[in-house]
Amino acid sequence: MEFFNPNSNVNFMGARRWSVLVSLLLVGISIFSLSTRGLNLALDFTGGTLIEASFAQPAEQQDVVDALKQAGFASPVVQRYDSRNFAIRLKPEASENVKIAEGDANSLGARNTALSNQVKAALTATGNEVTLKPSVYVGPQVGKDLATGGIVAVIVVLLGIVFYIMLRFEWKFAVATVATELHDVILVVGFFSITQMDFDLAVLAAILAVDGYSVNDTIVVFDRVRELFKSTRNLSPVEVLNRAVNSTLSRTIMTSLTTLLTVTALFLFGGEALRGFSLALIIGIIVGTLSSIFFANPVLLWL
Repeated sequence: MEFFNPNSNVNFMGARRWSVLVSLLLVGISIFSLSTRGLNLALDFTGGTLIEASFAQPAEQQDVVDALKQAGFASPVVQRYDSRNFAIRLKPEASENVKIAEGDANSLGARNTALSNQVKAALTATGNEVTLKPSVYVGPQVGKDLATGGIVAVIVVLLGIVFYIMLRFEWKFAVATVATELHDVILVVGFFSITQMDFDLAVLAAILAVDGYSVNDTIVVFDRVRELFKSTRNLSPVEVLNRAVNSTLSRTIMTSLTTLLTVTALFLFGGEALRGFSLALIIGIIVGTLSSIFFANPVLLWL
């Protein structure tokens, strides 16, 4: 089914200077934010304890934070699910400094139980009945290992894609594809840096998915470019690229739109636990679709 005329001749490449300029500006803003603000790394990477609290009556998020601070918990991070349910993240020191029986000094279960009791005592001091779900502890070393593993995963994916495209196409296509991948990943990560939303393993998984999605869109266009270069010797490179984008536009838009609808439903109805994951995918799909048209092809042209 074609929603766009494959024989249309929209001059996408005519806007290449402005589109690349906007892309580089957004990349610069993202890198600046990452270098100054960094990422709001979640418990997966920093280590600490996650406790989910359910109140019998509606409670305010700031009241929960104040109650924990008054109990001596330093910089607690409280995330609100709804008016009664909250996720509480505590630094690793909270578990390490908790007072337990001498015989249980090395027992992680005893530490979690004691810490949960302290948190419950702090929250019930406000006069509200609270139920805590079992706490989850992530050690600082585990968090560091996860962060390192995440970086290695991204690098391995990039190198694998470069190697494949060099074999399947040629090095110019590989360089343009990787430049587009980096562009898309930096913009998604930059969004999380600017908004300071939690960056956890689910978001990292979404970024790897965005990486693959970006490659998929770009390769579809590049494959058409390669075919046209072989079959239309009388066309200039700009005309070839324009024709390639126009002929694949229907496929690109419909694939992105159907995927976007699914991910948007996940964002709206998937709950707080999947909010960061689905939002990263939404941004990545939009950015990846636009970059496959307005960024990847200008880079390939200049090469």
